[in-house]
Amino acid sequence: MFGAHAALARAAESAAGRGPRTNGKAKAVLFVFLYGGPSQLDTFDMKPEIPRAYRGPFDVIDAATPGLRICEHLPRLAARSNRYATIRTVTHPQNDHNGTHFIQTGRTVPPANRGAANVAATNVDWPAFGSVVSYLDHQDSPTGQLAFPPYIYLPQRLGHYAGYDIVGQYAGWLGKAYDPMATAIPKQHALDNPFFRDCTDKELDFRLTGLDPLPGITLDRLNTRQRLLAQLESRRRDLDSSSTATRTYTAQQQQALGLIHSSDIAKAFDIREESDRLRDTYGRNLFGQSLVMARRLIEHGARFVTVGWDMTVRGDDTTSWDSHRELTRINRDHLLPGLDVGLSALLDDMGQSGLLDEVLVMTGGEMGRTPKFENRGSQDGRDHWSYCFPMLLAGAGVRGGMIHGVSDKHSAYPADLPVTPADLAATIYHSLGISPHTRIPDPQGKPTPLVEDGRALTELFG
Repeated sequence: MFGAHAALARAAESAAGRGPRTNGKAKAVLFVFLYGGPSQLDTFDMKPEIPRAYRGPFDVIDAATPGLRICEHLPRLAARSNRYATIRTVTHPQNDHNGTHFIQTGRTVPPANRGAANVAATNVDWPAFGSVVSYLDHQDSPTGQLAFPPYIYLPQRLGHYAGYDIVGQYAGWLGKAYDPMATAIPKQHALDNPFFRDCTDKELDFRLTGLDPLPGITLDRLNTRQRLLAQLESRRRDLDSSSTATRTYTAQQQQALGLIHSSDIAKAFDIREESDRLRDTYGRNLFGQSLVMARRLIEHGARFVTVGWDMTVRGDDTTSWDSHRELTRINRDHLLPGLDVGLSALLDDMGQSGLLDEVLVMTGGEMGRTPKFENRGSQDGRDHWSYCFPMLLAGAGVRGGMIHGVSDKHSAYPADLPVTPADLAATIYHSLGISPHTRIPDPQGKPTPLVEDGRALTELFG
């Protein structure tokens, strides 16, 4: 288990720019990405003393952590607040959905043509955390290959349900070889939202398509074809040894052949290996079952897994955490109960098995919501607000029950201890034993640090 992580221990410093190892305990990271931006005032930074025009429709309940005020629709997470640290003051200036780049890379989104919706990923983007981890692990491998895909996205690539290809989740200029492997759980029809309903086992087939050989293609024939292809590729590389595209193409071929040959990988993606009793505790909706799958993949050796709670219908903000309208209904009936059941089950499951000691679990969105609650009847909601929002961290030595940062009276801006995406990036890399000062080649081949102007939140770790 965690075979890829062992490679990180081989050297304190490398010619490629690897800085000294940190004392981080994480062997993997699980990012629970609540796309769209959960409201801070309706989740983990409630202000019951302010006017209802700001505090919103929900009441407060006591958490296990003194001083932490949690929404009434998150009772399980309130009872388990001693398992996670609550950061209340994440802040950045990208007050739109391109904050997905900021929160998955620690860097501002570069200028580029991002399509009509202005959210499309491009090859000039900064690589996602998972892509950087994949790149470093491949660099540390003596063969350049890994036994298990290091970076995985569940249950779809972000935005794909609604026809978008959201910025921040890919390898960008590092190359497609370090993009995430992603499952592709389909919707049943155009307006379907499998995050909001129970799903059947037939729907929840996370197994990767294309791993079964075609009829008549034996492993011997496949190996023969592989050797012939290797000879042709060797000759082509001699002609163009400096081509980044050639190196990326070769790496993708090797990854694909590794998948075909590995029964362990195919088994890891089979959620039917889990007991019905355990799966029921997570909730049978797409979010809960994606968390089960994420835990399985980390157990089998994945290093960075993102579970995205995504928008499912293009332009319909009532299908995700992007709660411009009908906030009361969708948070009360779907979003908050789904998060409460799924995330609390994950923390319990990983805590009981001991896996939580070795995995950093980060939960949050790319922004929060406006402090002013817009009461428009059935269309009540909050708009984008990236200037102060919460993030939860658990596992890998994080001090459960800790509260980091204080927001102002309307939870609009940090009053103390602001946390930037660069700080989160430094914290993630630090937890994995990777120095935030590690350098990787930029698009021009110039060494560039993983993190700029960011500080690892080491005080969160015991």
